[in-house]
Amino acid sequence: MSDRVVLHVKGRVLVGPEDVRDELWAVDGRITYSRPSGDALTVTGWALPGLVDAHCHVGLDRHGPVDEATSEKQALTDRDAGTLLIRDAGSPSDTRWIDEREDLPKIIRAGRHIARTRRYIRNYAHEIEPSELVAYVGQEARRSDGWVKLVGDWIDREAGDLTACWPRAEVEAAIAEAHRLGARVTAHCFAEDSLRDLVEAGIDCVEHATGLTEETIPLFAERGVAIVPTLVNIATFPRLADGGEEKFPRWSAHMRRLYERRYDTVRAAYDAGVPVFVGTDAGGSLAHGLVAAEVEELVKAGIPPLDALSATAWGARAWLGRPSLEEGAPADLVVYDEDPRADVRALAAPRRVIVNGRVIG
Repeated sequence: MSDRVVLHVKGRVLVGPEDVRDELWAVDGRITYSRPSGDALTVTGWALPGLVDAHCHVGLDRHGPVDEATSEKQALTDRDAGTLLIRDAGSPSDTRWIDEREDLPKIIRAGRHIARTRRYIRNYAHEIEPSELVAYVGQEARRSDGWVKLVGDWIDREAGDLTACWPRAEVEAAIAEAHRLGARVTAHCFAEDSLRDLVEAGIDCVEHATGLTEETIPLFAERGVAIVPTLVNIATFPRLADGGEEKFPRWSAHMRRLYERRYDTVRAAYDAGVPVFVGTDAGGSLAHGLVAAEVEELVKAGIPPLDALSATAWGARAWLGRPSLEEGAPADLVVYDEDPRADVRALAAPRRVIVNGRVIG
């Protein structure tokens, strides 16, 4: 008697934005479009590849690293929301044990944040000086899954506002070292000042990117530098600004300006051809499981629904070098009652979540 696990998904399988098939099977955790023999459990509905959260922090809360039980709860929350591939954009916790779990999302790690001394959230990052940047980037490139995360700007208490963290020469050398080791580099950036140096130094992606302007957007487009806007996180800027008003009024006013133009910034980047991907910044101060809300935010910013959907599905997976619903790919998919291409709000109500060919929820 065979002990293989066979799942039959039928209805409308969204292999790509316009590639819609009637059915697929998962045999022992892998996708096939060839009908296998024997019985199968059948699931019906609109099927998408497991969603991508390209800016997420498993193993981190507002105070720093968390224990395994808390990390597991975070990963389960993301999974149940349909997020089955996470680019963990910086975490001080060792979450490699998650790779052994067949029921949890797959994680692409960027190592631990690399920040300037006393220029980031306490207990999150390696806090170093510019002379150490190349060495630490090399260290995190070797430890990670092909990404390194820099903190590109943060509040400078002497200036009373956001300023760039790294000199241009050190950034160029550090990014070159990461690329030599086969890793891509991304950076947290709220403000305007650090963007040109980072892009001209060869960075691959910028997180948040609220400081994009009509001068820097063409540079991003020309170099193919992606952005992950994390609009559900940018929504917290007014509250942060209120909290810092008395001590740092320049910073507070700056944060409000960045917030007020957030949608225009993202739409201008998209219109210029800058690649845009979905990320929530879950962990830290934000809850996990917000991927559907972030897709809705991209649509509010003016990105066409199908492209916003691709930014968490087919396009995001291709950008991260992971398969979608191809023959032989891991059977990680989410099934909905309605067509999410017609209304992205359908993403908020997954009917079934399937991880490695097994129905989880």
